[in-house]
Amino acid sequence: MTVLGRGHNSIKGWLITIVVLSQTLLAVGLILTGILYTQRLALSTLDNHIQAHAMSVAALVRYTEAEDGSLYFDDSLVPPSVDPSHPDWYAVWTEKAGLLTRSANWPPAFEMPPNSPDHWSFKWDNIGYRGLRLSRVPVLDREEGNTFHPRTLTIVYVSPTARLDQQVKQSGFYIALSSLLLLAVTIPLALWGIRRGLSPLRELAERAALVSTEAWELRLPEEIQQVKELRPLTESMKTMLDRLRHSFDQQREFLGNSAHELKTPVAVLKSTLQSLLHRPRTLEEYRAGIEHSLEDLERLEELLQWIMRLARAEQWARGALRRDLEVIDISATCEDAIERIRALAESRKTTVHFSKIGPVPFRADPEDLQLVWINLLENAVRYSPEGGSVEVSVSWGNNGGAQIIFEDHGAGIDAAQIPHIFERFYRADPSRNRATGGFGLGLAIVKALVEAYGGMITAESTPGEGTRMTVVLPASPGTDSLEIIHQTAGSPNHVQLIS
Repeated sequence: MTVLGRGHNSIKGWLITIVVLSQTLLAVGLILTGILYTQRLALSTLDNHIQAHAMSVAALVRYTEAEDGSLYFDDSLVPPSVDPSHPDWYAVWTEKAGLLTRSANWPPAFEMPPNSPDHWSFKWDNIGYRGLRLSRVPVLDREEGNTFHPRTLTIVYVSPTARLDQQVKQSGFYIALSSLLLLAVTIPLALWGIRRGLSPLRELAERAALVSTEAWELRLPEEIQQVKELRPLTESMKTMLDRLRHSFDQQREFLGNSAHELKTPVAVLKSTLQSLLHRPRTLEEYRAGIEHSLEDLERLEELLQWIMRLARAEQWARGALRRDLEVIDISATCEDAIERIRALAESRKTTVHFSKIGPVPFRADPEDLQLVWINLLENAVRYSPEGGSVEVSVSWGNNGGAQIIFEDHGAGIDAAQIPHIFERFYRADPSRNRATGGFGLGLAIVKALVEAYGGMITAESTPGEGTRMTVVLPASPGTDSLEIIHQTAGSPNHVQLIS
């Protein structure tokens, strides 16, 4: 889900659009609310006016001097209409005699709506009116000497709403004018605030453009660092730059180390060939020189293969390469790796103890895992004292995956060197050089392959006691094709493969 809609590629434009729309909606809402409130207030005032006039009409009903208590209406005191251009209507009914009186302008064709409420609005001849019906109004005449005959009246009073409508229109006009004026003031203020609020982001972009391979540090003014909304972005950028700088330094160091490692066998090979061409040689000397050259070429080829393996492993770890993998048994790959370093172990009289819990399925290339195990086993065997032992175990990890441990009892690794042992061309033991074997790429390839499979490798070492390498691989989906054997009781299967 994108933050900006389609067609909105500018945060500034998006914010301006939102502000203008919200301000416009607010202005429209204020106008409608003001008009409705004014209309309701004016209608309430008109209803009070109509009720007062209706009661004034009721007060004009009088008893006659007749004995039957008949009524008459004194129309000389009828209150004047509020709007002379559209006079009010009124009509008075008694419960027995029926219609008592009505105004002269009462429309003959006008009929009361059936079951009409006490107040209602209607139009007559395209003019708006407001009507009021008062029922059971007692006759208010109480002159002494008249025989009292209690009567009730029904009064209908109608008043035009033209003046009310005019007032509402005028109020709506002034409310709309005020809202538009406020809108004209607030929108430029909001736009200024948006531009000012986005200025730290613009300055951040300008400072980020100054970062280069010669100047990795992102130098930001204090006011930008204090912006709360930009703080996650600036921290992420600093973290990203640190990683890029580390990767760049690592690549540069890798190129330098590779060139250094390649330079020696090439220089030796060149020197050997030049010495052979410097003067005539015997057949045996030519043979010996060519054999030395072949040895240097083999070592050069081996170094190039290690570099290519590391490059492929790192590409796969970054997702640049895709591979179709099958489900294999981790325990079986460990047994194959132990078998492949049998000669090295026997030459050092080292015993390798292997313990497993049964088949441990994992989706991987067996050659990759064997390469990892062989590198770890070779290090463990080489750094173990002659006649010592190495323990390899395969078990279930806490995350449902596999845990593979390689442990030796050699001299161990200094604590200061542990963070660097997985770096390229790093040799924890200074005595190991090109003469004794090893390019310092083995553990770097191990780490790249393990991480490519989503796992992790950690090293623990105590000088004088030995080193433990722990590989944790995650649970692989779709590994039901292999039977998983969990042993909930007893100890794992211990197998002494080499002694």
